[in-house]
Amino acid sequence: MEERFYQFLRGHHVLHLATLGEQGLWCAPLFYALDEERIEFVVASDPKTRHTQGALQEPRIAGSVALETKSVGLIQGLQFEGIWKSEDPKARELYFKTFPLARALFPVLWRIEILHAKLTDNRLGFGKKLEFFRENHSL
Repeated sequence: MEERFYQFLRGHHVLHLATLGEQGLWCAPLFYALDEERIEFVVASDPKTRHTQGALQEPRIAGSVALETKSVGLIQGLQFEGIWKSEDPKARELYFKTFPLARALFPVLWRIEILHAKLTDNRLGFGKKLEFFRENHSL
């Protein structure tokens, strides 16, 4: 993934997740920590929530991160497709480094492996889009 993606994502901390499960489509905002080495988001979410249940039933998910602005020339946003995965020690360490106070809440953490991402950045020209495709991934 090229540096412009990381620059954008470092400036934000909330993604909007979309899932599809037995209860149908659902979306939810989640705080994220960015694992630049593995090209993943690390998020906290209760396993009982509708969006987590959907992701567990169908791990292919989608989402977005957006800058809210009324100025068309400043519009920036990222759309992504990924795979919902269980946490691991590296993910826990990164999340609590990013959000130290979250440790006291004992959250359940998850990883989102980014498979495809499209970054729109109108500062580079109206409608300018950059794309990332992961070559190898696993469910």
